[in-house]
Amino acid sequence: MIPIRPVAAAADADFVVSMYEKQAKVYPRAVHGWFARWRWTMVWLTQGIFYGLPWLQWNGRQAMLFDISQRRFFVFGLVLQPQDLIYLAALLIISALALFFFTAVAGRLWCGYSCPQTVYTEIFLWVERHTEGDRVARIRLDAAPWGAEKLARKGAKQLAWISIGLVTGFTFVGYFTPIRTLGASLASFALSPWEVFWILFYAFATYGNAGYMREQVCKYMCPYARFQSALIDKDSLVIAYDTQRGEARGSRSRKADPKALGLGDCVDCGLCVQVCPTGIDIRNGLQNECIGCAACVDVCDDVMGRMNYPPGLIRYATERGVASHLTRNEMLRRVLRPRVLIYGAVLIAASIAFVASLSLRKGFTVDIIKDRGSLARVVEGGQIENVYTLHIANGTEQARRYRVEASGLPGLRITSPAAVDVPPTGIGTLVLRLALAPEAAEAYRGRASPIVLEVSTDDDGVVTTAREKSTYFVPR
Repeated sequence: MIPIRPVAAAADADFVVSMYEKQAKVYPRAVHGWFARWRWTMVWLTQGIFYGLPWLQWNGRQAMLFDISQRRFFVFGLVLQPQDLIYLAALLIISALALFFFTAVAGRLWCGYSCPQTVYTEIFLWVERHTEGDRVARIRLDAAPWGAEKLARKGAKQLAWISIGLVTGFTFVGYFTPIRTLGASLASFALSPWEVFWILFYAFATYGNAGYMREQVCKYMCPYARFQSALIDKDSLVIAYDTQRGEARGSRSRKADPKALGLGDCVDCGLCVQVCPTGIDIRNGLQNECIGCAACVDVCDDVMGRMNYPPGLIRYATERGVASHLTRNEMLRRVLRPRVLIYGAVLIAASIAFVASLSLRKGFTVDIIKDRGSLARVVEGGQIENVYTLHIANGTEQARRYRVEASGLPGLRITSPAAVDVPPTGIGTLVLRLALAPEAAEAYRGRASPIVLEVSTDDDGVVTTAREKSTYFVPR
């Protein structure tokens, strides 16, 4: 047993005990190279789509619009109603399967190149470098006392960050309110309170996450880093440091023979740590903070080139490939393994089912509500009448006339108007009365019999039909 003895503190001692470690600020260094160019390509591609898509017109309206107030969702030529939210669920499932598949193949490619957190952090860092300088200049500026130059640089950065955040928030709301209408409302200071709230909220989230939290989001808030270890294996492509080639580390001149000095190829320059956006040392092995951006690969290859060493000390490789010295082709041949094949098969099956369901989707939907106040009633001539309310949702952008026919019982006929005109993307209501003569109803006394209601429309010579089942009740 280790004895614990209290020690008296000095009278003038001031102790502050913190249960949490203060996070050191990460100052990523600028890096250039093949993977850096790919990251910026994805920045331009993703942000070009995000900022440009709301301004794209389709059939005289916004191509991508989620009109929550009218409960209609426009996706280019598709018009989706609330009952079509099953497609959103299917899309989320496909996205999850794609994440599993690509993670099993090549680790965190999504995080390193396409994740919004990575993309906006890259943009905000670009602004920071152009207003405050690169890594060393930013460290010195933060350590310097406040003055005119520091105030000017920090102010310019904040102004640019806030502007990017506000434009991003405005664009985000433009997916739910037509962005041209939103722009006119903004110019005339006529935005609704909810529009103002969501613009500011999304702008603040962008500003805070990309400007200040940065790697903290990836390390502590994003769940992906926590379960990626369950998705990858020894044959997944990850950012890997070749320990056998790089160790022992040490500085040396370009002309020195590392083998004669007992050193590996790593010159221990620390640049791989300085360029890492999450501040980790990849030489300590793969860590859950690594987002697979390959910034360390670019900078290490640059150093290897200056030292006249072969590139690839840090590279995309598999754990098995580095340990067993496998060639690139040998590692690629191990891609088609059971885990990847299963993920790929399920992903392809789900994608085919999703596309087939969308392509076979009719341009309208029908909901039938039977009159619950009176299941059946006797009308003129002793006829038995059942009443139904049909809600027909027109999923096209042209007005349509829908006709209804009933079948299932001999002698069943419609005694009310059997057609309804529905405006574009609108919902029409039709009260349908079905009657059965007394002699025909005699055989069905005291029971509910199945019937079929057939709703059809003529779409430029092509007849589309939907069949819905219901019941017809004959009282005793």
